[in-house]
Amino acid sequence: MSAVTDRNDRERLEDFIAQLQSQSGLNPLKYERMLAELRATQPLDGHDSEGRRQIAFFDAKQYDLHSFSARNDDSFQLIAIESPLNEQTASAAAGCKVVCIFVNDEAHEPVIARLAELGVELIALRCAGFNNVDLEACRKYGISVVRVPAYSPHAVAEHTVALMLMLNRRLHQAYLRNRAGAFILDGLTGFDMHGKTVGVIGTGKIGQCVVEILTGFGCHVLAYDVHENPEVASLPQTKYVDLDELLSHSDVITLHVPLFEETYHLINQETIARMKPGVMLINTSRGGLVETVSLIDGLKTGQIGYAGLDVYEEEAGIFFHDISNQVLDDDVLARLMTFNNVVITSHQAFLTNEALDNIAETTYANIEEFFAGKRGAELTHHVG
Repeated sequence: MSAVTDRNDRERLEDFIAQLQSQSGLNPLKYERMLAELRATQPLDGHDSEGRRQIAFFDAKQYDLHSFSARNDDSFQLIAIESPLNEQTASAAAGCKVVCIFVNDEAHEPVIARLAELGVELIALRCAGFNNVDLEACRKYGISVVRVPAYSPHAVAEHTVALMLMLNRRLHQAYLRNRAGAFILDGLTGFDMHGKTVGVIGTGKIGQCVVEILTGFGCHVLAYDVHENPEVASLPQTKYVDLDELLSHSDVITLHVPLFEETYHLINQETIARMKPGVMLINTSRGGLVETVSLIDGLKTGQIGYAGLDVYEEEAGIFFHDISNQVLDDDVLARLMTFNNVVITSHQAFLTNEALDNIAETTYANIEEFFAGKRGAELTHHVG
């Protein structure tokens, strides 16, 4: 077969795939399998017929595609896959050397093994966290992993403080009352943030931004981190303390640490018992930091006075999906949502124009390094 004929066949195949992607009403799993089989007929060099580097873009949302398309200089072809990465959908990466995933995609060993079989050599996380990736399996199968270590700490920090203010001044309740015509103030009394003590657990880039905002409010900040940040230590009305002192003296506690084995269920029955009665707890980091059943117990007894959550330990399959026409079968989340002193947002703290642009820029830069020949620890934002 001549090179021209091969090129024309590939172009026709890509046109057909584009038409298939535009269809609606297809069973998602059948669609992904069909797509994988079609792509499997293409050469596994990671490029399309125009020489663009192909990226299997899992759990694709419109805001992702918009920001990545705006940053694309036509040297990449984004293959948008609406389904998250898991054992059933991994085959959709056929023909690509790079897969791009987000926080709730599953990159466990069986998935890694399948990706390696398909010829994938790079997992590009478009987020900072990587607890959903089996790094040992990636090393075993020779797949490099990169991430976006910082995109907009201000985005998450501002959302964190927004949750504090919403809970404190009961804005969610006031909004719903007013919409229903009940313009009354009973039960909406809050407190001045000025002069309150806020415990910030984790003082990296996001934690530092939170501290800066809170000191601007006139709060006293108790900080805790295994690695103290000298810039945080130098901020007014801020001091580093041990975890016990932070838990027992804080009016508000906010979490900004990554999810590791050591931090899993950092907030549990024991640590909640050591907090001030009526404390406000905020988590915009990772759901697994909080043992949700213990949080519910704390809310029921009043030990936890308020909870603001942008993450939930069993959020996969719920957050980022429209399940409004389904029964919520997660009993723990359903119970949590019955409290009027709880505000839950669906992992949206990162969602600003600036953050999305930074994520796209850094992800493309990571992939550029890979196609330039860098592997493993040679990659600037390598994880492993």
